[in-house]
Amino acid sequence: MRKITEIILHCSATPEGKDFKAADIRRWHVQGNGWKDIGYNYVIDLDGTIEDGRPLYMNGAHTIGHNANSIGICYVGGVEKNDPKKPKDTRTIAQRESMYMLVHQLLSVYDLSIKDVHCHNEFAAKACPSFSIEQFRNEYNKWMEDYLRFKEKEKEDE
Repeated sequence: MRKITEIILHCSATPEGKDFKAADIRRWHVQGNGWKDIGYNYVIDLDGTIEDGRPLYMNGAHTIGHNANSIGICYVGGVEKNDPKKPKDTRTIAQRESMYMLVHQLLSVYDLSIKDVHCHNEFAAKACPSFSIEQFRNEYNKWMEDYLRFKEKEKEDE
């Protein structure tokens, strides 16, 4: 099993609201780039569905220099609807919730902290995923507070 030390967030660099699936991205990566498989381990669809990508036992193909020990998560979107060259955080509410939950689960499974989560733009001269790691960490921490409050309330109601 690979030693996972970081989670790296990406966008598909597709127009806001345009529905693509992991199968589409796999086709782009395999047929277009000549890769073995899709580069990402997970893809988050517009409706928040989390699709499996490249199996976790295989090195990813999403961030040069970081693929051997990372998990790549890609959300569908990341650019303006009418200007595909203009980066934009286009995550739907459902995508945000799924991203936070998936990151939470992976942090737990691999005994990582929020400081082990990164954005592609930290390692490459790209806008991907069209938001900053600081923004994500702030959102995630707020989500965690709400999640823990919810879990506490659930216990009280039992």
